[in-house]
Amino acid sequence: MYTIGEFAMYGRVSVRMLRHYDAIGLLRPARVDPSSGYRSYDAAQFATLGRIMGLRDLGIGLERIRGVIDGSTDAAGTRALLAARRAELFDQIAADHERIHRLDERLRHLEGDTVMSTAVELKSIAPVTVLEASAIAPGGGPENVTPVIEPLYDRLSAAIAAAGLPVREPGYALYEPVDPERDDAGIRVRAGFTGDSSDPAGPGYEVVTLPEVPLAATILHHGVMSRIGESWGELMEWMSENGYRPVGVCREVYLVVEPLPQEEWVTELQQPVEKIVG
Repeated sequence: MYTIGEFAMYGRVSVRMLRHYDAIGLLRPARVDPSSGYRSYDAAQFATLGRIMGLRDLGIGLERIRGVIDGSTDAAGTRALLAARRAELFDQIAADHERIHRLDERLRHLEGDTVMSTAVELKSIAPVTVLEASAIAPGGGPENVTPVIEPLYDRLSAAIAAAGLPVREPGYALYEPVDPERDDAGIRVRAGFTGDSSDPAGPGYEVVTLPEVPLAATILHHGVMSRIGESWGELMEWMSENGYRPVGVCREVYLVVEPLPQEEWVTELQQPVEKIVG
């Protein structure tokens, strides 16, 4: 079982959003402690959350999503729903064209014309030394993390340069709950650049060794960071469907970044996992 803070972190959403989904009956926790009121979720609910976030990203309203999730809308109704949204998108401004493309992909998938494949790789990850700084975001999801991590990297780069050290790629980002037992404690955002064990710590950063990960589920995200949540959703959905659950701190490794435009960036998402037994 996962606390609401852990479930929000692994699912790349905010605690506030999960509370709202609970309140409207869209995604209720698997258990609510009768004395403390703390919410707990199980691993199987990551797949449901992934479906919700995928449909929300397409601009489908929560009331209609509820019908898809609870089964009152069948496959034919889902296809009709997506087709109607597709027609709406064609009437919107040019910035919506990318969303129309994603909707077409889902429609073709529902009609059996294509398979939406996810290139997930299971592998071990060796220990790595990083020069790291951290800050607290109010919750998960891009709306909470982006305003924190972007200036954090700027400060970290300046601190490393001031210490006379090179800023080495790739960069890393790690996300972990400040207090897994509290719903409102926030997410600790850890930003880092590749370091060396001989590098001295300095003002504005510390030298940290990220431990070995015996088994991680990984996927490559190609393109802009505003859509990285989709790749995290695909990874979490794959894990749920293939009998794995997240354990430990997730990472993002920025393999190809500036000065290239974000459309050409490549980021590896790494989630430590273990096989669900029984």
